Amino acid sequence: MNDRILMGHGSGGKLMFELITNTIGEILGSRSVQMDDSAILVPGSEKIAFTTDTYTITPLFFPGGDIGTLAVNGTVNDLAVMGATPLYLSCGLILEEGLEMALLKKVLLSIKKASDAAGVRVVTGDTKVVEKGSVDKLFVNTSGIGILEHPVPRKKLEVGDQIIINGTIGDHGISVMAQRSGLSFTRGLSSDCAPLHRLIAEVMREFPGSVKFMRDATRGGVASVMNEIIQKKPFGAVLYEERFPLKNEVKGVCEILGIDPLYAANEGKVIMIVNKEAAAGILPLMKKNRYGKKAAVIGEIIDQYPSMVFVETLVKGRRMLPLLIEDQLPRIC
Repeated sequence: MNDRILMGHGSGGKLMFELITNTIGEILGSRSVQMDDSAILVPGSEKIAFTTDTYTITPLFFPGGDIGTLAVNGTVNDLAVMGATPLYLSCGLILEEGLEMALLKKVLLSIKKASDAAGVRVVTGDTKVVEKGSVDKLFVNTSGIGILEHPVPRKKLEVGDQIIINGTIGDHGISVMAQRSGLSFTRGLSSDCAPLHRLIAEVMREFPGSVKFMRDATRGGVASVMNEIIQKKPFGAVLYEERFPLKNEVKGVCEILGIDPLYAANEGKVIMIVNKEAAAGILPLMKKNRYGKKAAVIGEIIDQYPSMVFVETLVKGRRMLPLLIEDQLPRIC
């Protein structure tokens, strides 16, 4: 165990998992630490989902969004993948001394626009100002509450279950990296930052009981999510490279820089594991939604390689997809 916090402890990979389970969870207790997207609470007659997240991204503005839209949509999606309808958000701001007031207003307008579009209300918040150099301009924390209108999609998985993603992989991570690095050959790249609760609700309404597991593939990307799903399970998962929905721009950047898009962050993508019979119907339903037009079945649960994820390549070879120790890219959400 490291005696200092490293950047890898926030990457969504192996170091982060160990930090949460072995340090935070050990001290605060397993009930205080949620490895899932949201906590499910029953304060009265209704079940609610509750989640919180902190956003620290450089640059603050990027093609397809900014830290404000990221904060709203990220929290909305964490509620949605638990089967909840998002209703309320909090907004906590940590501002660096010297931050331009015009920049703050621009972020707040993005938060307002994104929350209105998602149909959620910002109902409370907090603001702190810290000395120059203490933060990178602006950090945002959002917590969210939603009503649980569907059973939590955390069912037992079986061999043959299909793995679906609602669109192209790695758009957010590669777009932010390209913007940060000033890469001139990446015009056309854009973050996929988007609210997915309406798309998810449509699937759960039309195919009740068919969705066994959902998670939004943010930090650590598709590969890390799949590893979290099948860890300590008696089965494995295979992803088929020939089925991956990838934008040409993302594919090109990844090939040039040696980055695996399966580990790149997404901010508008949900991974669904569904029973085999329902997959053929869920896919066209997703494609009718603006955030599901590039949806694809990219893999399945198999009775080989317990607790492991691998890719079947275009030439029918196989390569493993382990949890990375650290992220491929600096913080991007």
